[in-house]
Amino acid sequence: MKNYTLHVSGTHCASCKILIEDILGDQDIVKNVHVNLKKEIVHIDTDSNSSPEELASLLTEKIKSHGYTLSVEKIIKEKQSDEIIWKAIPIGLVFLALFFILQKSGILNLGIGGKTTPATSFIIGLIASVSSCLAIVGGLVLSLSAKVMQDDGKSAKKPFILFHLGRVIGFALLGGLLGLIGKAIGINFMFSAILGLVASTVMILLGLNLVGIFKKSKFTLPSNLFNYFRKVEHATIAPILIGVGTFFLPCGFTQSMQVAALSSGSFASGMGLMLAFALGTLPMLALLSFSSISFAHSKHAPLFFKSAGVVVIGLGIFALLAGLAGVGIISPLFNI
Repeated sequence: MKNYTLHVSGTHCASCKILIEDILGDQDIVKNVHVNLKKEIVHIDTDSNSSPEELASLLTEKIKSHGYTLSVEKIIKEKQSDEIIWKAIPIGLVFLALFFILQKSGILNLGIGGKTTPATSFIIGLIASVSSCLAIVGGLVLSLSAKVMQDDGKSAKKPFILFHLGRVIGFALLGGLLGLIGKAIGINFMFSAILGLVASTVMILLGLNLVGIFKKSKFTLPSNLFNYFRKVEHATIAPILIGVGTFFLPCGFTQSMQVAALSSGSFASGMGLMLAFALGTLPMLALLSFSSISFAHSKHAPLFFKSAGVVVIGLGIFALLAGLAGVGIISPLFNI
């Protein structure tokens, strides 16, 4: 048995680890595979007599359609990365311009001091589902997908339906609970503002991660968490519990809506806000569940995630400035 450590390029989120390990793990010559997402390396145990270069070339053929490449030496792609980010910036700015138009029109209200409506929560959910939410929750969806495909084949839909059902119902009930908690402890404006500033900071950090600023420390959930979800018996209540559990994952958008629910002052209002947010994230996550995950791992994925990162950073900065203005630290920059 031989052990090789190969470099992998093209990864951008936690779900990449799952996809690479599943594809390579299905190859006869691979006895064991482990992806280190932060270091961008793959450890492979094999009984093949191929050289490292031959093995890298052979296995790359299995994953290159998803945008990944294996190599013995680390591939430096600084120029290509710079080209992608310069393409991503104008795309992100277009979506930010659309956001400000919606904000100015009163359809949206992302900031401190105004009343967040279910319509606002739904639209923010749509935005979240193609950015930080896809990168974080998508990994759990793929963990469940790996288990389903292993046991039942690609046609099994029940576990995914249960997952999304659990997620929507869980967000609604827990959002209502936050509303009750806020009412019971008497959340004041200053406390809401501080929580909002924390959520905005998290949003900015996640956006920087999507853009690729934190190359040496990619954010990802603990690998043991994904491995656990791949081992659970999906025919039971597990998918529902996994769906409910996504309420507690670190996503700046989710935390922003949780702050709004906490400040809503009632069970019905908190439930409405988080239900609308969960429904907004549903289309993209459902697409990820039922479309063989090709969209999230296509050759255009780096541009997609970096563009989403630009949007997340912009919205995070806007929410942060709105929060600082709301508590009187700075003067409002925009009259919106």
